[in-house]
Amino acid sequence: MKRLLMLLATAAAFQAQGQEKVTYNMSWLPQGSSIGVMLAQERGWYRESGLDVNIVRGFGGNRTANELDQGQFEFGYVDPISLILNRSNGGKIKLVGVINSRWPAAICWISDRRQVKSLDDLRGKQLGGGSASPVHNVVPAWLEMNGKPRDFIRLLRLDPAVISSSLVEGKIDLVECWKASDRAVMQRTAAASNLKVAWIDYADYGLNAYGSGFAASEATINGKPELVRRFLRGAYRGFQEAIANPEQGADTLVKLFPIVERGLALQQIREIGELIQDPGAGQPGLGYIRDDRIRSTLGFVDKAYDLKGKVRAEDIYTNQLLK
Repeated sequence: MKRLLMLLATAAAFQAQGQEKVTYNMSWLPQGSSIGVMLAQERGWYRESGLDVNIVRGFGGNRTANELDQGQFEFGYVDPISLILNRSNGGKIKLVGVINSRWPAAICWISDRRQVKSLDDLRGKQLGGGSASPVHNVVPAWLEMNGKPRDFIRLLRLDPAVISSSLVEGKIDLVECWKASDRAVMQRTAAASNLKVAWIDYADYGLNAYGSGFAASEATINGKPELVRRFLRGAYRGFQEAIANPEQGADTLVKLFPIVERGLALQQIREIGELIQDPGAGQPGLGYIRDDRIRSTLGFVDKAYDLKGKVRAEDIYTNQLLK
């Protein structure tokens, strides 16, 4: 028995040495949007495929995209705006699998203070957004798409740390909020003051675009395609598990990152479970990127940022590593 235990220990040590270390950047703080990677790591699925995945926090989409392009980590949770802007400046990163199959952002307000039935009810209202937030480009282009003047909603640049509190305190009328991300936090903040949050989704008013997904550099995609496949296989297996068992997913998230409040994690996981499933994709399964929607996404970003066609759709995504 002693000899058997020694052999098992030696085999385990050898296996650990053989693990290929990679880093995944969540783009922000731990939340339900990255539960697939968390479950794959926690359940040992990555270890079984020879990967040791380090999950790290990020500091926003633009920084994550740029650092991914610089080779500071292998995989990132990257939104299409940040990815396309990186490509327009000579970057070489691509989406290798989608997570938010629909644009998950919305314009939110406190329903106890105002009733909004259509875009017309937002005329002249003040929307707070971070100083570097894409909202300052997205909202004017989106309004124009809906036949409204670009200044139909007044945009105010704020410190991101005070945006939610400014809405709850009535200092601003509107904010941008993201399903499976800060919307749950905003609802919790408002509920503490006996208030409720309501919203209009951009996607319900013409924005046919992807949200964030897994991205990697062309160097990793072309140089280590099997590594990318193993990472994606584990991540989407994790998302499938989270869809089937969101309560267990929340337990895992809190276990890995105890600073996260379980109720928020559970709501985010349930919402990402809705966003990741794309009926329009047909049979290919989770992660598949539709050419029509990627082109619609690129068209909107091109117009919002006046990129003048510098980026081509075929350069910003690939489905080949999902196979």
